Amino acid sequence: MQARILCIERKRAESPSFIPGLRKKGFLVETVTTGAEAVLCLSQFKPDLVIVNAASLRTNGKRICKALRESLSNLPIVLIIDSIHNSNEEDCANVILKLPFTARKLVNRITPFLHGNPDSIIKAGLIQLDMDRKTVNCGELETRLTPRLANLLKILMEHQGEAVTRETLFTVVWKTSYTGDTRTLDVHISWLRHAIEKDPRRPVFLKTIRGVGYRLDI
Repeated sequence: MQARILCIERKRAESPSFIPGLRKKGFLVETVTTGAEAVLCLSQFKPDLVIVNAASLRTNGKRICKALRESLSNLPIVLIIDSIHNSNEEDCANVILKLPFTARKLVNRITPFLHGNPDSIIKAGLIQLDMDRKTVNCGELETRLTPRLANLLKILMEHQGEAVTRETLFTVVWKTSYTGDTRTLDVHISWLRHAIEKDPRRPVFLKTIRGVGYRLDI
């Protein structure tokens, strides 16, 4: 499966572009020219990592990184700046690279974020959950999950074939014993079905066990 990289970059003669090199290495690269376009692109392209080439945008890139963080808090961000911009200790990106540097250095820095830790992978039949990257793959479907959705799916996968009670799910995932707001759990289950089911209205994997809770059938 190709790693997906979203690159925010403008073509400028004085600023190098790393996009051809990334594509040559086999990455699937989508490009936009503004932070606003990037935020809109997140849900459609579902990138594994974002590169903010602030040097080509003639900015420090911090505002763009903040907007990306607000949209997907666990999304790895690489910020490229030029020598006139200072990188301080603000947590605006996972990696900050100051020009000049080689394409090989960029690839070396992004690779750890794209190759999941095998210990973080949970498999159940066609379903593969990466707890580090918060992504789930099921057949041709690939979806990025929120931390809570990932934890919810993890519990169901660890107890595949068993009916997991609503009380257990609220206790483990929401850290509460209050089960009065059943709508919250139902909505999260619906989101999971959209992530793993071909037809979420007729679920094959994630079944409702009336009066009990939910069961993941593999």
